[in-house]
Amino acid sequence: MQIIHHGAYNGVTGSCHELRWEQYGILVDCGLFQGEEASASLNIDFPVDHIQALALSHCHIDHIGRIPWLLAAGFRGPIYATEATAALLPLMLDDGLKIQLNLNKHQRSKFLTLVKSLLRPVPFDCQAPVTLPSGDRLTLYFRQAGHILGSAYVEVVLPSREVVVFSGDLGPSNTPLLVDPTSPKRADVLVLESTYGDRRHQRQAERSDSLKQIIRQSLLDGGTILIPAFSVGRTQELLYDIESLIADAFMPLLQINNESMAWQELPIILDSPLADKVTEQYDLFHRLWEKEAVSRKSMGRHPLSFEQCITVQSHQQHQAIVNRLQSTNAPAIVVAASGMCQGGRIVNYLEALLPDARTDVVLVGYQAKGTLGYRLSQGAKQVEINGQIIEVKANIHSLSGYSAHADQHDLIRFVENIEQGPKKIHLVHGELVAQQALAQWLEEIKPECEVVISAEQITATV
Repeated sequence: MQIIHHGAYNGVTGSCHELRWEQYGILVDCGLFQGEEASASLNIDFPVDHIQALALSHCHIDHIGRIPWLLAAGFRGPIYATEATAALLPLMLDDGLKIQLNLNKHQRSKFLTLVKSLLRPVPFDCQAPVTLPSGDRLTLYFRQAGHILGSAYVEVVLPSREVVVFSGDLGPSNTPLLVDPTSPKRADVLVLESTYGDRRHQRQAERSDSLKQIIRQSLLDGGTILIPAFSVGRTQELLYDIESLIADAFMPLLQINNESMAWQELPIILDSPLADKVTEQYDLFHRLWEKEAVSRKSMGRHPLSFEQCITVQSHQQHQAIVNRLQSTNAPAIVVAASGMCQGGRIVNYLEALLPDARTDVVLVGYQAKGTLGYRLSQGAKQVEINGQIIEVKANIHSLSGYSAHADQHDLIRFVENIEQGPKKIHLVHGELVAQQALAQWLEEIKPECEVVISAEQITATV
């Protein structure tokens, strides 16, 4: 048995891992490189003739974005994913094909028809057998990962009965919308993400309070709040918390420009057609929500589609809102993609409103090096947008509590609660410093286990 990494072994994007049994293999994820790592080739630079199946942990673009190139390389095997991931996949790929390759609707539709023909939705905790040409069988199981809707870590039972676990991206514990990830009972080999292996997040109560304070101060200053957010996961978590703040009416009256305004009158603008479609899928799969969120929905509340949330569809409407906010400085909360500020509608808002000191920008997710979001998080006073140098006078905030990734504590607990094993842990999906910090802790709690830091390896084969 071999595990070969075709991405995300010395960085945090481009996840693609191959499990090879004798001469045959399966892939777990096939993601796009982003930020500074985007210089890596989109082409599939490894053979695929022996690849029998693709298993997807979840639908973020850094885990699925190279699927078009995988199919172009000749792969036609089954694509296994949870039911919710299978529902989200066509939406995400359609958006990616439009942005990355500028394909028209007919071209995208033809490609998505092929993808749908290969999709094999699998319920959580049910087995998906993959029979190899040799007659050997690998058995896949998808377990709750708590990262985004439908996200899973993938257990692979080998013909030898050994168990290999690919974590995908694990979610943090105690978030209000999705259930917590649960550790596998057994893992002989664990391929573990380490995005935040060197730090701890704010807890849910802290993040909500931080968001409340930012909103309070921003509205007193009379400006707009911009929240760049990924269409899947972060947007829905934000909507959930904003709806909670509205329902609790933490400020019955807001004093804006010496005028009183009811908190319930503050416009919440969701400016992302993709996020709007994804949110519909969150509603459809509400059975996967955490108990508190399900309870709110059963009481008649709409935590993801509340009345004062305005959705923006057309580009014309989008541009009109940007122009109005720039000219009037009207109070509003804008949630728009992309989460790292690399393209998407958020860029137009930033170009228009970063020079205004009354603007607040709230960064709520990982910002890869080389992205506009990263430069803002590092305190840049000037940034380049659409070929123009833009002064940054806006207030920039980073809220780690909205990360969809497990932090160091969550990752340690995930490993600590594995009842049997692992014999080897291979750290991926993290910068070197994060992998090194996490490795030190893992060696303490699992002293009998070999911890491999992939970012230090010359070869990606283990």
